[in-house]
Amino acid sequence: MTTPPSDSPSRIDLPALEAWCRTLHQHLLARRQRACLWISGDDPTGAAQAICERWPAREPAPLWLGTGEALSTSGATPVRTLAMAKAATQLGGEQSLVIFDAAQPATGFDPDAFGAVAGTLKAGGLLVLMTPAAWAAADPAPVPDGDHARLAHWPFERQQLTARYLARLARRLSSHASVLHWPQGGHLPAPSLQSGNQAARSDAIADTDSDCLTQDQAASVAALAALAPVRPVVISADRGRGKSGALGIAAARCLAAGQDVWLTAPRPAAVSAIFERLAALLPRGQREGNVFRLPAAQADARDQAGHPQGDTAVGSELRFVAPDAIEAARLACQDAALPRLFVDEAAAIPTPLLKGYLADFPRIAFATTVHGYEGTGRGFQLRFRHYLERRCPGWQALEMTEPVRWALGDPLEALTDDLLLLSAQPPELPESCAKNAQQWLEGCDIVVLERDALARDEAALRQLFGLLVQAHYRTTPADLRQLLDTPGLTLMAIRQRDVTTGRDAWLGVVAAVEEGGFPTSLAHDIWCGKRRPRGHLLAQSLAAHAGHQGAAEARWWRVLRIAVHPELWRRGQGARLLQALEQQALAAGVTRLGTSFGAEADLVAFWLAQGFVPLRMGLKRDAASGEHAVMMGKAIGESGSGESAPRGQLAQDALLGALQQDFQRLLPSLLTHELHGLPPALVDRLRQRGSEADLATLTPAACAQRLDWYRRGGGGLALVRPWLETALEASKPARLDEASRHGLVLALGGQDAPAFISWAEGQGIVGRKARDRWCRAAAGRLIEQSE
Repeated sequence: MTTPPSDSPSRIDLPALEAWCRTLHQHLLARRQRACLWISGDDPTGAAQAICERWPAREPAPLWLGTGEALSTSGATPVRTLAMAKAATQLGGEQSLVIFDAAQPATGFDPDAFGAVAGTLKAGGLLVLMTPAAWAAADPAPVPDGDHARLAHWPFERQQLTARYLARLARRLSSHASVLHWPQGGHLPAPSLQSGNQAARSDAIADTDSDCLTQDQAASVAALAALAPVRPVVISADRGRGKSGALGIAAARCLAAGQDVWLTAPRPAAVSAIFERLAALLPRGQREGNVFRLPAAQADARDQAGHPQGDTAVGSELRFVAPDAIEAARLACQDAALPRLFVDEAAAIPTPLLKGYLADFPRIAFATTVHGYEGTGRGFQLRFRHYLERRCPGWQALEMTEPVRWALGDPLEALTDDLLLLSAQPPELPESCAKNAQQWLEGCDIVVLERDALARDEAALRQLFGLLVQAHYRTTPADLRQLLDTPGLTLMAIRQRDVTTGRDAWLGVVAAVEEGGFPTSLAHDIWCGKRRPRGHLLAQSLAAHAGHQGAAEARWWRVLRIAVHPELWRRGQGARLLQALEQQALAAGVTRLGTSFGAEADLVAFWLAQGFVPLRMGLKRDAASGEHAVMMGKAIGESGSGESAPRGQLAQDALLGALQQDFQRLLPSLLTHELHGLPPALVDRLRQRGSEADLATLTPAACAQRLDWYRRGGGGLALVRPWLETALEASKPARLDEASRHGLVLALGGQDAPAFISWAEGQGIVGRKARDRWCRAAAGRLIEQSE
């Protein structure tokens, strides 16, 4: 069986390929395993499409991740194409054959997409990974691919970036004996996979619960069906462990007992398997959209053992409710008893919403994927565990470890874990640390990590990425690419070296990226909303939304991530990392640090303790964190005091002071309107004491400057409200006609408020964009009259 995998199917030995596909599929089915076929070549599309035509499993149709532009339309087998960015829509489904096209320069290798679709392959399935030929070199040196574009912030182009991440992937692929490699011009590989042990597992389960496939699943179903008030259940599982099946089985038993269930998850598609299980177990039920109803005649009350307890008077239902709609649905219940709530993929739902569910629903269960692609379950448990223990000391944790979609020791699961570092963990600390942690920490040093070396040091990479996973449950596989290949990024870490073995243990890490430094003309366009180059989150946001062009011109180091070993929390190691980072920034000629994160009272308190001050708040809650983003900054070095600064540095220090003062001036207005729901503890930390006298008076010049920025396209009405109110009060009636003055007063209450919308439509101003243009023009006329 020899053939080159590239070029066209006419150059491939198709009968040999068909026999190879049939043999491999039978081999995988017999062992309940899955495999990865790696095709490396300049154009492997023809070979991959030939496999689609000959793979024995026809249902569902092959899934092609990538553009699919080079696919031939003449094939007899239909192929579903899907963009990499939409791979998460397949979570909850099952595939038999997946083609992952990382060979096309326009798309490249998307780590999150790879992780998502790899977990959807069922036993007997094949994942075909296509890559450029350069990946198969003895010392691979891939070039940056299309997925690098997200890292290419101004002034870098994608081609200028490093490809450390891809080179590591290629090395790891070559090192796995279970990877079936079909190189360009080479031979089809012979299957070489390990045996599974599915039969023994199934026999052991049959007597436990006829609906369940593993002991783990049976235990989870029992816990879900027996949910007690104020005793929530938290289920953690890797992909393919039957978590969705457990939720479906438990929900079916609740419905059969006449008990309603609400189900929430990041998206309806994520729970499709739960609805499928309901339909299989309750064939007389009916699904209508996102509701599954069991008629009253079919619902009967049963005890926990499944024994009938008598007929129920009414039917029961499972209802899917979007995470942000739970509160409204709860209020609509009024005095009725709330159903039990199942929260699937909890790590992907903002923490404030989870805390709200816990407070409102007596019977609640959280389920999450340990190594997920929308959020990391281990970090979720670590962070949420403390809150659960305070609120519900009797909560129960369950972990599902045995797979149901494939056998233990599955080669594709092991490969995916290795490529994406899904099971990365911080190091285990020695007993000497537990006995005297402070003395032990004094023997640790902080080093700057050289990323070329780090990409080849698997032990260090696993420990450092494990620290990040534990510290932040929104960590995804793509974050590893960011750490290795983002330009202008500095990595520093706390290292403990064992003098006897010479091995390093990594205890903390901080990552910061350089931002700002835009030329004046580009900074001006950013300031007035005309341009938005890629990247530079902090520098651009402070210019475009806080109204200071100098923020885009100045140089910053923005702290992207900071993490400390969980056993060393509250021992000053985070502060130690930031102090070391300050010295490194100063050595690079940067005198300002910044950070942006979802605002929580404790996090803001930490950054305040490090000398940072709040500079800006996002007006809408972040979709990922569920919090309003807050930006904080700190001037470092001698110039931080405004003394002994080099020429030009005083302006930068004045910039930080002006940003801080503007934020404090704006905060009361925002708290009345856009940020009225912020927790009191957070508000208390955001307010800076002793600044009231400085904020008492706004000069005409300050108002004119702020409103000039607004009329040119900068910011929004909410971000100039105090300045506009002052200008309206100080201006003479003749400066603005009465109708326009009245319109502006209404707009100050909200551009989307019914009163302003009604007034605007009466003036022939229809639509949000038209209202925004009118407000900017009216504010401009106000300051033109005063100039």
